Amino acid sequence: MTVVSLSLQATMLRLAAFAALLLFFRVSLELSWAQAIPALFIFYLGSGGWDFFLIFIKTIRRDVTTGLVLLRVKWQVWRHVREKNTIAKIFQKTASKYPEKTALIFQGTGESWTFRQLDEYSNRVANFFHGQGFRSGDVVALFMESRNQYVGLWLGLAKIGVETALVNSHLRMEALLHCITISSSKAVIFGVEMMEAMQEVQPSLEKSIHLFWSGEGSPESVLPGAKHLDPLLQLSPRHQPAPPDKGFLDKLFYIYTSGTTGLPKAAIVVNCRYFRMSSLVFYGFRMRPDDVMYDCLPLYHAAGNIVGVGQCLLQGMTIVIRKKFSASHFWEDCVKYNCTIVQYIGEICRYLLNQPYQEVERQHRVRMALGNGLRASIWREFMARFGIAQVAEFYGATECNCSLGNFDNNVGSCGFNSRILPGVYPIGLVRVDEDTMELIRGPDGVCIRCKPGEPGQLVGRIVKSNPLQHFDGYLNQSATNKKIARDVFTKGDAAYLTGDVLVMDKYGYMYFRDRTGDTFRWKGENVSTTEVEGTLSRILNLTDVVVYGVEIPGIEGKAGMAAIADPENSCDLEGFASELKKALPLYARPVFLRFLHEVSKTSTYKFQKMELRKQGFDPTLVKDRLYFLDSRQGRYLLLDQAAFGRIQSGEQKL
Repeated sequence: MTVVSLSLQATMLRLAAFAALLLFFRVSLELSWAQAIPALFIFYLGSGGWDFFLIFIKTIRRDVTTGLVLLRVKWQVWRHVREKNTIAKIFQKTASKYPEKTALIFQGTGESWTFRQLDEYSNRVANFFHGQGFRSGDVVALFMESRNQYVGLWLGLAKIGVETALVNSHLRMEALLHCITISSSKAVIFGVEMMEAMQEVQPSLEKSIHLFWSGEGSPESVLPGAKHLDPLLQLSPRHQPAPPDKGFLDKLFYIYTSGTTGLPKAAIVVNCRYFRMSSLVFYGFRMRPDDVMYDCLPLYHAAGNIVGVGQCLLQGMTIVIRKKFSASHFWEDCVKYNCTIVQYIGEICRYLLNQPYQEVERQHRVRMALGNGLRASIWREFMARFGIAQVAEFYGATECNCSLGNFDNNVGSCGFNSRILPGVYPIGLVRVDEDTMELIRGPDGVCIRCKPGEPGQLVGRIVKSNPLQHFDGYLNQSATNKKIARDVFTKGDAAYLTGDVLVMDKYGYMYFRDRTGDTFRWKGENVSTTEVEGTLSRILNLTDVVVYGVEIPGIEGKAGMAAIADPENSCDLEGFASELKKALPLYARPVFLRFLHEVSKTSTYKFQKMELRKQGFDPTLVKDRLYFLDSRQGRYLLLDQAAFGRIQSGEQKL
């Protein structure tokens, strides 16, 4: 294309922008010509010139559409607050509207529940636990793999105001005990598949904690005092229980997130948070009640439970639950259950692309892939190969107040904020120090906003009077305070710190860059470096252990790497791997080990991770002993140049 044609094209766009804005002034604002033309000129001078008009033309439809979604959800939130509704009450209306429609299908057994059956099961749960003396404000821990009963259990407890602590089913030993303890759980409901894990922690549990197990089969050994819940529920009444004195801003349940303080933190999820997160996704991505969603994500996470199951409870959508993701059976399941929406994390999309071609992968009815973490490098390939019309990428931690949504299928983006009226949704990117990740402030003491193209930490202003902008925090007040910064946008304000670095382009689209702080993401899970460091230090009886995430070409997230001070070369790798298997879930075990004489520290006795992270696991850069975890053999092998090459090429499975 010639310079002349490019210039002509730019001129035409400018004229179109002028015409659109002039029409807006005349029709919408009803200004006369004598008023509209001067207003157009003043608007042009004060708005950044031609660039603004181009931004206006490209984004006005997107911004207006999303603005209407925000207004709709905000209006519904205020109505539910005023009426003191809860998720349980809203579900009862959904169940009344679709009594015989399929609500949940569990792929593992093919078991299908209608909305009436889910309602009755949850009523039995509510009436049973109320009869056992559980009251509004009590907490019960739920520790089981995904299935229909999982949803019915926490929903039933919510019907009497009991808050459920959704414990990660991969946790063991200290981390499991910690999650039960910090939530002050009065009971634990666990799946029969978790019997062994519960046996390990039972001696350390308070004797007053009630234990209930659920599931088919006859376990070889049952915990002393534990009761089989399923037959007890069969005897429980199925009528609606008396509603608790709870409202929309009260607690619903807890979801555990990895924290910089070490062991998991219990994030508070109030009814309003559940509703707004689920509803913004539903309306923003233009879902429908007659959609069928395939949910293979864990139900102890917000993505699987709120974004996924929430569409069933609030909108009447059918959800297909699979206990665990399977790349080889993914499309087979979608065809079998006529799914129209699938959930993913970035890893899932890559695993699907790595599968050999199957005819079934083009025989489905899936129109939308919903999730987060899909890399731009495989975005188009994923859509083209599997015939997916829309990738519904979003961003938002369980507890954050600054969620984003890529509502118009913009490749690589996790969402956007308006450049025309950025203050409508009070979020932003602010500058941070590259090494320490501390906020950089200007002479006035307020944080410095990033310009388009400049990476910065995403923050969201906390507005206590606005349920959409509130930060509910964690059970631990200290952990809550660490996620709040003061004097961010203006003096005296407060904002939630996501700990994530994003970059925004000139149109307001956001792109994920990095996760800051002491956590990283691997195999779809957040890993706490502090927790892993503490575990390794105990196993090895060493003081200095540093854990950090390193990138591997072509793989989403970061693999865990541990730098261990071992001057005597005394580590027994086989014994170490065996102990790790007992103490940590697979995703939290270090993929790489680096043994060195001493770990460098700062003057304040903090480990210097930046240089270790930069050197990574390249044996040409690192002269210390290096090992990698062979997932097939379950042991650590020497990481030499040949092994490094296999890892870089993707030949070596990690």
